[in-house]
Parts: sequence; C-alpha cells; structure tokens
Amino acid sequence: MTLITDVALRRVLDSRGNPTVEADIRTENGGFGRARAPSGASTGAFEAVERPAREAIAAAREQAVPRLVGEVYAGDQRSVDAALRAADGTDDLSTIGANSAVALSMAAAHAAADVLGAPLFQHLGGTFRGDGFPVPLGNVIGGGEHAAESTDIQEFLAAPVGAPSVEKAVFTNAAVHEAVGDLLADRGVAAATGDEGAWAPAIDDSEALSVLAEAVELVSEDVGFEIRIGLDVAAAELYDEGVYRYSHTTRELDEQMAYIADLVERHNLVYVEDPLTETEFEGFAELTEQVGGHPSPRTGAGETGTLVCGDDLFVTNVERLTRGIEQGAANSILVKPNQIGTLTAAFDATERAVAAGYSPVISHRSGETEDTTIAHLAVATDAPFIKTGTVGGERTAKLNELIRIEHNA
Repeated sequence: MTLITDVALRRVLDSRGNPTVEADIRTENGGFGRARAPSGASTGAFEAVERPAREAIAAAREQAVPRLVGEVYAGDQRSVDAALRAADGTDDLSTIGANSAVALSMAAAHAAADVLGAPLFQHLGGTFRGDGFPVPLGNVIGGGEHAAESTDIQEFLAAPVGAPSVEKAVFTNAAVHEAVGDLLADRGVAAATGDEGAWAPAIDDSEALSVLAEAVELVSEDVGFEIRIGLDVAAAELYDEGVYRYSHTTRELDEQMAYIADLVERHNLVYVEDPLTETEFEGFAELTEQVGGHPSPRTGAGETGTLVCGDDLFVTNVERLTRGIEQGAANSILVKPNQIGTLTAAFDATERAVAAGYSPVISHRSGETEDTTIAHLAVATDAPFIKTGTVGGERTAKLNELIRIEHNA
C-alpha cells in the first residue's frame, strides 16, 4: 500500500543560487519519493503563486502535511493533489505556495512509482503510452529576462525534428550550441551564458537568427537530418502601454503580428512561443490562422507548419486553455507543473489540449534543479516536444534521463 507516513520539506538551491523547496515523501511499506520545485524568471501574470521558500515550507508544514500523513495514498495522485488544494484553500495556491505544492505533488508520484518498482513515466502514463519520444527544444541563444544586455527575443531554439532518436537529438542540440559559440567567436562577439546556459551575446535579434541559421545548417549537414529553428518571444515582457518595446523600435499589435509572420516565413520556424502578450487571445487566433500548423517530429523532414505556443497566455490552466480553444488562439500549450501547482492540473491541461488538437510542450523553468520529473511527464503524455535547455547540469539531468528512458523503455 502507498499510505503516506512521513513528509519532509527543506530549502535547497536552484540553478540561480536561490532557495527553492524540496520534498520527501515516505509510504507505509518503504516507498520513497523526492522532488524539487523550479522557479521562473519570465512569469505569467496568471500563474499560481510562488512564495519565498522558507514561507512556503512553513505554510505547507502547518496546512498541507497534516492532510497527507496517514490520510492519503501516494498512489492516488488526484487525492494527493486534492488534499494540497484543500489545504491551500485558494485558486492560486497563495497560502502554501505553488512551489511547496508542486514539490509535494511530484514527490508523491515518485514514491508511488517506487512502491510499484516501475519507472515514473510508466506509473504516470501507464504501459500503453505512445511509441514516440519528445524532441528536445534546445535554447542556444538567450536574452530577454534570462540575460541582460542581449537579445530582445528571449530564446532562440534548435529543434532537431529529423532526429531518429532522443539520444541523437540531445547531442545534436549540444552540437548546435557549440557551433553558435564558435561562430560568435569568429565574429569577434564575446558571449557569456544566461540562466539556461544559452549564449547571451550583445547582438540584436536579426544577427542572432543569422548565427543560429548558420549553425543549424552546419550541424544538419554533419548529422544528416533536419534541424529547424524555434523562438520564445516572451512578448509579455516586451509589452508596455499598448505597444511592444524593442531596443530600437516599438511595434503596435498589427506590426508585431506582421513581424512574427515574416520571421516564420523567412526562417521556416517550427515553433513560436508567446509571440503576443498574455491577454491577447484575439491576436493569437489571427496569427495562428495565418502561420499555424502541426509539424510532426515523429516523421521528420518534409513536415510543414508552425506551432504557435501559449505559455503566459495559458499558464497550464484548463480554464484559460478552454477560452483559447474556443477562440482558436494558438495551437500548442506549454505545460509547466509548477505554473499550476500539481501534476493532476498539468495532466488535465495536457489532456484538454490533445483533445482539442493542440500540441503539448512540456517545459522546464529558467531557475531549475536536478529534478527529472518533467522528462518522465513528457514521455508519459506522449508530448511531441520538451523544453529542457541544452547544457548545464540541471538541464542535462533531464536530457540524460530522457536518454535512459529511451534505452530502457
């Protein structure tokens, strides 16, 4: 049985050196699970609330732990997450904090899988999940809220859609990252790295796209399969008083949509995340109608279309996603468990998206830990893409876990 018998919470470091929440859960027959909450820098206004780690832990110990220990079975994820919601008592988890909630939610799943003696993805998704594995979207050039004095667009992504395996995709993204560094050096551009390990050069968006396109071409020739480019515009961070403010220009809504559509066409973008601000459902619908499509990483080269992905627009929230579906806004959703606070809510958003023909993309955060839960979540839900970063220990933890899953599934 998986009755929860002990819960421990502590502060640990995330990849930015900030404190975050780690949770341990033990069950009556020796099951053990551990998970850590990530933290975002570019956060949506409608996300669940992250409290300072010390406050979140204190509140969870007082409000949530008594509802879990001796009361709930770790193997019943919906009951675990319902107990967390009941303990919090708010819609946005502002009492115990989304960081303590998601750490406890994920730890319970790990404990249940431990009791079963099964990998987490199998516990979450069952034996009969899909046959594919997610293609990792690799952040190789970064700016915006992730790096000062760099590009306006937040992430420039490599997408090895033609890769025949997760392992080849992972190493391909690492090769693109290295090629970008070499090309920047050849141009005499110094580049540190940002929060997610991406290069953060002092160049504009146009030059960043040029460098990435050259790197992708070089690596694609070497590996022999198609690599496409994606962007996370993080437009909510650019939006101010009705316009999108870039370093050297401002764009009205129509100009922003035209700009994005032109980038999609010129660079054959496979993926565009948050091209408009987080309240712009109508604009998302219009842009999706213009450029959207469902490229399939399962079949590789020859697929066309662009995923228009809502991150800040949807914040892994079923109600906001449903509104988007009704209006035709976007055709993809970014799924971040800590953004909504529990695995159950993340699963519900993923299932709602798939039922409506939207592609789910499972995602890390800029402030990460070595926790690998999202790798299992992506496999369990048969998500076509996962955002994990490209280099750095907290990023490679997810990537290496994907390789392990592929080799042992």
